[in-house]
Amino acid sequence: MFSNIAYHSLKIVIIGAGEIGYDLASVLSKEKHDVTVLDHQKECLNRASDTIDCLAIEGNATSGKDLVNAGVNIADIVISVTSVDEVNIIASMMSKRLGAKMVIARVRSDEFSHKNAPLSPADLGIDVMIHPELSAAKEIAHLLKRSAASDVINLAENRMQLIGIRLERNSPLSGKSLIDYSAEYSDITFRVVAIGRRGLTLVPKGPVRLQAFDQIFVLAKTEDIPRIVETTGKKETELHRVMISGGSAIGSMIARILCTDQTKKWSIKLIEPDYDKAEELAIELKNAMILHGNPTDPDLLATEGITDMDAFIAVTDDEESNIISCLMAKHLDVKKTVALVSKPDFIPLSQTIGLDAVINKKVAASNEIHRYVRKGKVISVTELRGIKAEVIELQATEKSKVVGKEIQKLKLPDACVIGGVLCNGSVEIATGSTVIKPNDRVMVFCMPEAIDKVTQLSQ
Repeated sequence: MFSNIAYHSLKIVIIGAGEIGYDLASVLSKEKHDVTVLDHQKECLNRASDTIDCLAIEGNATSGKDLVNAGVNIADIVISVTSVDEVNIIASMMSKRLGAKMVIARVRSDEFSHKNAPLSPADLGIDVMIHPELSAAKEIAHLLKRSAASDVINLAENRMQLIGIRLERNSPLSGKSLIDYSAEYSDITFRVVAIGRRGLTLVPKGPVRLQAFDQIFVLAKTEDIPRIVETTGKKETELHRVMISGGSAIGSMIARILCTDQTKKWSIKLIEPDYDKAEELAIELKNAMILHGNPTDPDLLATEGITDMDAFIAVTDDEESNIISCLMAKHLDVKKTVALVSKPDFIPLSQTIGLDAVINKKVAASNEIHRYVRKGKVISVTELRGIKAEVIELQATEKSKVVGKEIQKLKLPDACVIGGVLCNGSVEIATGSTVIKPNDRVMVFCMPEAIDKVTQLSQ
């Protein structure tokens, strides 16, 4: 469909078969890439080899012999995502020296990313440095600025936003078809691009009727998003008072982001169970109140005024506790709750039982890495939480088969929707009569089964 977008199979070596490595291997193998996973733990390798179409190799990430055995010397991409920064750095340096074309590494320390760092990522043989925790923290900060949304994705240089909204039982949209929805609000240009319903993902067509508790994903110009929220029966409210449960990497990063926000003054309480860590954060974050205690203790949360909070963010390492404490906060009428969840089965469940939003750092890492795995004119790739769909931002070329034709006349796969177009700095929500021009940036929403069909059209 979009020429010069090379979806050809790549030789990819993933170092580390933990949560993020396993998730990446699963996604990339489904896209028909040649995936090899290297780890020293047999249990992790057995899990990968039993459930994923990949080559699992036992070995040491810092051993040149083991790296060559895994094929880093002939790899198109090496992705080092072990839980130890130093291992990822050494593995990256060796892989690059051995001949890897591109090296992506997970490095949680910011020692190498600031301007005055004595060593840059390039000095370490790293082409792309990713930080899943920071990506997740930034995503939570975005969600706090859109109080009604469960997901917020910026597209087309922030001129468009894709928001996920859960329809409540009394939503005015319940029972209406998408045709009715569009006709009733004809003064707003928007596109419903996906619907999550009882664990299923629907690619919406005009006659489809919306139901209570549907998770709908709507694409619109950024300035029109507040109106879109109103159409669902929800209201955007200003959030100021935020309680963060857990001063882990993500929790402390959220606090830093909010404390340094120049556009708004936040009132922040952070609860951290480790005394030394709490003391360290109290010294660093002068504009936040740092409390030492068990962030899952209902009595402590009540004593510290959870009922007065606008938002409750649970990002401890215990995801069951994150869900339970968010449910308690919701029961106490906290306007916005966000839980850190890593188990895929928990994501659709958490939204069904009433949580406002869930964050998965594995998905954040996968989205970040995907931008570099997908070749050609791919600008960004983002997986939508809780449903099986991706939003891919592409750039059309002069030779693209879609150029010069109305979208309604294109032979698109059933599980593929063109949602919006950025043309010469102006944005347009796509309709049947939209015509794509060379160099336009196009937002495509795609189910996994449609990727191969899109691949065939892209040649």
